[in-house]
Amino acid sequence: MIKIINFLIRKPGLSVQEFQTYWRSTHSNFFRLIPGVKRYVQSHTILSGYRREPPPPADGIEEIYFERINHIQFLESAPAHKALRDDLDKFVDFNKFRYIIAEEMVIKPGNLSPEMVKNIEFLRRKPGMPIIQFHRYWQKVHGPLAAKIRVMQRYVQSHTLMSEYQKETPPAYDGVAETWFVDTSAMRESARSAEYAATRADENNFTSGEREFVITRELQII
Repeated sequence: MIKIINFLIRKPGLSVQEFQTYWRSTHSNFFRLIPGVKRYVQSHTILSGYRREPPPPADGIEEIYFERINHIQFLESAPAHKALRDDLDKFVDFNKFRYIIAEEMVIKPGNLSPEMVKNIEFLRRKPGMPIIQFHRYWQKVHGPLAAKIRVMQRYVQSHTLMSEYQKETPPAYDGVAETWFVDTSAMRESARSAEYAATRADENNFTSGEREFVITRELQII
């Protein structure tokens, strides 16, 4: 499945609650009018994340799913697209707007529920590492290693499409890792495991070492 992943930061002066309410109750309706959208998911940064330093790198992540890459053209050409972009400007800081177009790969399948927490990590490859090598290592070596974390309910990798690297502006990230847990206690429990320690140590083999992430709850709209 192909998807657009948008990294959203709220407009200055807008509270987190105002941002989340508008995004969930008003902005989400635009996606019901766009042909070709197979699934639309919002992941809202949990409020406790704002009590830590540094603040979360995003107030929310939205994922827009399509069956094929050419279906994304429907999004750009649909009559509702301009209205969607205009509406984004009401609550999103476009100076900090980022996105990637990626292919989703399920590494560890599992059933989900709305109460679960979802950790989303933004990945950049190790300096000097070829793009193809980064994606292959992440999927074939690191993926199975991370899947051994027992309390983790589901693990999905979203690999930035190779075609995105041919554009004038390089993609914001090389990929996004998403992991689900029953709750934040389970997430903390996973961080104490040997499997987690091995997973974190392996990241040095293919990532830049930066660790941008948000802890969210997922809301499926479509």
